[in-house]
Amino acid sequence: MTERTNVQSEPTTFPPLVDRAIMITGPTASGKSAVAMQLARIIGGEVLSLDSVAVYRDMDIGSAKPTREDRQSVPHHLIDLVDPTDEFSVVCYLQAAHAIVDRLAAEGKPAIFVGGTPMFLKGVLRGFDPGPPADEAFRQSVTKDVEQFGIAALRKRLQQVDPLAAHRIDPGDVRRMIRALEVAYQTGQPLSHRQLQFDQVRDASDCNVFRLGWDRKQLHDRINQRVEQMFVHGFVDEVRGLTAKYGELSRTAAQAVGYRELIECLTQSGDLQQTKQEIAAHTRQMARRQETWFRSFAEIRTIEVSEPLDAESTAAHIHSQLVNANRP
Repeated sequence: MTERTNVQSEPTTFPPLVDRAIMITGPTASGKSAVAMQLARIIGGEVLSLDSVAVYRDMDIGSAKPTREDRQSVPHHLIDLVDPTDEFSVVCYLQAAHAIVDRLAAEGKPAIFVGGTPMFLKGVLRGFDPGPPADEAFRQSVTKDVEQFGIAALRKRLQQVDPLAAHRIDPGDVRRMIRALEVAYQTGQPLSHRQLQFDQVRDASDCNVFRLGWDRKQLHDRINQRVEQMFVHGFVDEVRGLTAKYGELSRTAAQAVGYRELIECLTQSGDLQQTKQEIAAHTRQMARRQETWFRSFAEIRTIEVSEPLDAESTAAHIHSQLVNANRP
């Protein structure tokens, strides 16, 4: 099932969805989508994607979207929402996610979030305060300062304005550091202070949030195999088609791992084999970053899995925990 969404112009504060949904997460290539589909069949639920690339139309192979047959078998949501030329934020995602969870609740159907995009997961898990609308003039001014004085100067400025945000934000994440400065500039209040209500931790036994835990070597092997299969199934043609149809992609779409490297390769007549290796390496790095995020969420309980992954038995195991906890 595919929805198109119209994004509201005014952001709002989004409460947590942890008590209204089941969440299955894990690093890329961990098999979470297959497990979620099996669980949906067991409990009559529907699947909501937690993937920041799957929201884009025509970006299918690189995001490992569920097949047409999968979507016919189990309803899927939050896929193919916008064109790759559109920017898509956490606010856009949460607007659509809350609307679907509300509808499924009214229909008496369990909502099963599945995916590994950390900011999307945090938004549904703990809620989100997006702050005021963007101030483009401020952003451009700060961006020019970064170009002139460097990222270190930007980080030092943020440390003076909002030390807690500076501690939390990755030192290389220019976009989020500028946003933190922007919020403080517009509201007179540090962004980190606005979001304290969303940092309250719940015990994992009180939440239906599950992570598939893999041995690192096995996970890396799965990632390497996935990248190989992406190229076998036509990833190069997909990316060529994207650039031919849409031209320049939006910043958020163009920076997606896999697409970023292949677009650069095709634009500069690079070596496809080397690019494939770069994509695999960057995907493994992304998986490690995801795992770091997951460890920061006390709400998550880990389900250890190994090769060959048995999605049906893993879903049954999760179901047994839902039943024991008197959950949906």
